Amino acid sequence: MKTIIEPFKIKSVEPIKFTTPEEREEVLRRGFYNLFLVPAEDVLIDLLTDSGTAAMSAAQWAGIMQGDESYAGARSFYRFEKKVKELTGFTNVIPTHQGRAAEKILFSLVAGKGKFIPNNSHFDTTRANVEFAGGEAVDLPTAEGQDPEAIADFKGNMDTLALEAFIRKTGRENIPLCMITITNNSGGGQPVSMENIRETHRICRKYGIPLFLDACRFAENAYFIKKRETGYADKPVKEIVQEMFSYADGATMSAKKDAIVNMGGFLGLNDESLAARARNLLIVTEGFPTYGGLAGRDLEAIAQGLDEVLDEHYLQYRIRSVEYLGERLVKAGVPILLPPGGHAIYLNARKFLPQIPPEQFPGQSLVVELYRRGGIRSVEIGSVMFGRMTAAGTFVPARMELVRLAIPRRVYTQSHIDYVIEVVVECFERRGDFPGYRIIEEPPMLRHFTAKFAPIR
Repeated sequence: MKTIIEPFKIKSVEPIKFTTPEEREEVLRRGFYNLFLVPAEDVLIDLLTDSGTAAMSAAQWAGIMQGDESYAGARSFYRFEKKVKELTGFTNVIPTHQGRAAEKILFSLVAGKGKFIPNNSHFDTTRANVEFAGGEAVDLPTAEGQDPEAIADFKGNMDTLALEAFIRKTGRENIPLCMITITNNSGGGQPVSMENIRETHRICRKYGIPLFLDACRFAENAYFIKKRETGYADKPVKEIVQEMFSYADGATMSAKKDAIVNMGGFLGLNDESLAARARNLLIVTEGFPTYGGLAGRDLEAIAQGLDEVLDEHYLQYRIRSVEYLGERLVKAGVPILLPPGGHAIYLNARKFLPQIPPEQFPGQSLVVELYRRGGIRSVEIGSVMFGRMTAAGTFVPARMELVRLAIPRRVYTQSHIDYVIEVVVECFERRGDFPGYRIIEEPPMLRHFTAKFAPIR
C-alpha cells in the first residue's frame, strides 16, 4: 500500500518549546499535577483535545479577511446559515460561540427536575449542562461499547433495546429528547452506524420523542459509515452526512471539531416554537441571532471548514493517521481501546496500570507520566471525569479508565506521532514505578478542568 500523505502543504509554522525533565517536574508541581493547569508553552506535543486546536487553511484565513462584522444581518451569517442548512436540513440555525453554549441553551429550555436525557454516551459538558438544568443524563451504550478490547465496527452505537425499555419505564412525558453523540467521544471516539441512527429514530418517532445529534465529529462518523457499513461504499460522504441529519429533529455542534476552526458552534432545530425560545435566550446569553457570540470572520471560517471537512482525501488521511498511532502502540504491547477511533487513541489505563485502584485514578497517573517523561499533554477520561461518590460515601468508578490522546487536525506530522509512540512505550516499560493520586481540591462540577491533585507515595 502506498503511504497516505498529508493532503496539504505547510505554509506557516509555530516553534515548539523544548523543556528538560527537571523543568517539567516543576511545571507539574506548580500545576498541582493537573495538565489543564499547565501553560501551553511548556507542552511539547499537545494532545489534550482536538477541540479548537486545528490548523486553518489558506482559504479559511482568506475568509477571515472577508468577514462581515455587522451587528445584525451580516453577510457572513447568511453564508454560514446556508452551508449548515445544506448539510443538516434544519429549518433553524442558531450560531453559538461553541458547542457547550448550544447545550446550555437547549437544556435550559427542555431539561429540569424529573426529566431524563438518554444518550449513547454523554460527554462531560453535555452531562454537566443536563445536570445543571436539573435533569438526569442517562447513558445507554452497547455491551461491546463498554469493553475496551472488543472489536466491532460500530462500538459507539446506542443500545436501542435498552432505550425502548427505558422509555417504557420512565414515561415518554419525562423524556424531552433523546440524543446520539457522533462519534461517541467518551466511548473511545467510536462511530455510530446509520442503521443504529435509523433504529433510534424509529423508536423516538414511535413514542413522540425528538431525536437530537451531538454532531461535533459528524464527518468522521460519516467516513466510518462509508468504509464499514454495507450499501455506503460508493456514496459521497456529503450524502451520508445529509442522511444522518435527516433522521434528527435537531443538533448541537461544536464547530471546533469537524468544522476545523478555533471557535464556534451552532444549535440546529426544526421545532419553530423551541427555536423562538432559543433565540430569546441566545440574545440574553450570547448575542444577536445573526452572530450568536461569534465575529463575522468566525462564521466565514466555519462555512469554509464545513466544505473542507467533506474532502475524502482529508478524511482518509485523518482516520488513517490515528489508526497508524494505534497500530504501532498495539505492536509494542500497549493496551488501548480497540479498534482505533476517529479523532483519538484511548490508552486503557486500567490495564496499563493494574496496580493503581480506580479511587487513586490510574488515568491521571498516566497523564502525569506522559508529560513528565516526554512533555506530552493528554487527558484522563475515567474516574476523575466520570467517577462519583454516593450519598452514603461509596466511591463509584467510571465504566472505563482511559487516557485520550486527541489528535489536532492538520497540526502534527508523522515524526511528531512517532515521538508520541516512543514516549508511550517508555511509560509502559516503566509502569510499575507510577504512583496513584488523590484529589486535594475540586469544584462541584466538571472537576477534571480545575481539580488539584497530589501523588500518593
